[in-house]
Amino acid sequence: TFNEVVDASVNQTLARSINTSLTTLLTLGALYFFGGVTTKDFVLVMILGIAIGTYSSIFFASTLVALWNDIQEGKRNKSAE
Repeated sequence: TFNEVVDASVNQTLARSINTSLTTLLTLGALYFFGGVTTKDFVLVMILGIAIGTYSSIFFASTLVALWNDIQEGKRNKSAE
């Protein structure tokens, strides 16, 4: 089913997404602690964006796609009846 495909896709990309995000966060952490005063606020916003974006793309977006597909399938089944 579509939900099984979404679940398998999330499982396959989970480690890669987390590794990419952690590498980026490590770099941004170094910039925050060792960078200049003028870049601290920008880097802090980038850290928050990476953390929230990673969570959203892995867990929230896949759930919404599966839910949207279920709604569309329900509409198709009603129109076929």
